[in-house]
Amino acid sequence: MAKKVVTMGELMLRLSPPNYLRFVQTDSFEAVFGGGEANVAVSLANYGLDSYYVTKLPEHHIGQAAVNSLRRYGVKTDYIARGGDRVGIYYAETGASVRPSQVIYDRANSAIAEADIADFDFDAIFAGADWFHWTGITPAISDKAAELTEAALQAAKKHGVTVSVDLNYRKKLWSPEKARRIMTHLMQYVDVCIGNEEDAEITLGFKPGKSDVTKGELDLEGYKDIFKQMKDKFGFKYVGSTLRESYSASDNGWSAMIYDGNEFYRSKVYKLHIVDRVGGGDSFAAGLIYGLVTGKPVGEALEFAVAASALKHTIHGDYNLVTVDEVERLAGGDASGRVQR
Repeated sequence: MAKKVVTMGELMLRLSPPNYLRFVQTDSFEAVFGGGEANVAVSLANYGLDSYYVTKLPEHHIGQAAVNSLRRYGVKTDYIARGGDRVGIYYAETGASVRPSQVIYDRANSAIAEADIADFDFDAIFAGADWFHWTGITPAISDKAAELTEAALQAAKKHGVTVSVDLNYRKKLWSPEKARRIMTHLMQYVDVCIGNEEDAEITLGFKPGKSDVTKGELDLEGYKDIFKQMKDKFGFKYVGSTLRESYSASDNGWSAMIYDGNEFYRSKVYKLHIVDRVGGGDSFAAGLIYGLVTGKPVGEALEFAVAASALKHTIHGDYNLVTVDEVERLAGGDASGRVQR
């Protein structure tokens, strides 16, 4: 029987200029749906798990299109509440070479930002569930969404569900002070903590040594130090982080680390030429969840997660549309990119 995994967050409409055009020069936008936890849900459904996504979306046709985007890839939408006035939008301009990508949000007063706890039956949602994943984006959306997140976390722990978080700090949504106050409080419910160096510093107050991602420099001993501090403070079972070395908007080094309280594991490093980096961290989280919930040893789970997220950088859109076999082939050492006939 497949494992039941639950994610909760905001599903948004993403509008992007085609062909690396800038916002100010495009005459059209490509439309896809995405969002941190929804991206995780799609990955987990692609891997064959019973993947449920929780959110609130309007009853109009754009809301339905958002729901359909999840159903297309096998995500179970039984627990999506319907109502409210709008689907959140974000505009994403894809960078290239020395020009960084740009994101503009238009998500205020979205359906999930105004949702009530009473819109969801969390006892039913978490009955029989094995895993719950959320990100720091959801409590940042609104004060009501922060309350909703804690209600979901309390229900998950009541039902004995393993909980993971991707810290995912978004400076356009809330201040560092508010993020730290709320996220520190919510860590009491978390078993597996995922986040990059900026997230860990801003949301929880841990800084990893001398790392400077903008210069492509990683201080791995610094990461080990903060992983230990985080585990000691919050009692996490696992602490993991992606390690991005940004050479340009088009080319990155990509790897990850995880700490299980006894040993540190560092993955192999991938040299990526990027098609679309949005959802890269989400695809890592999904790969790690899949590895751990299906019983892979932690080192193997880490390699699966990094391979999955390396592949995501080659796929346009928010969703990572890869199979377990494709991920395991790359994790096993086949990075040739040769045509599969």
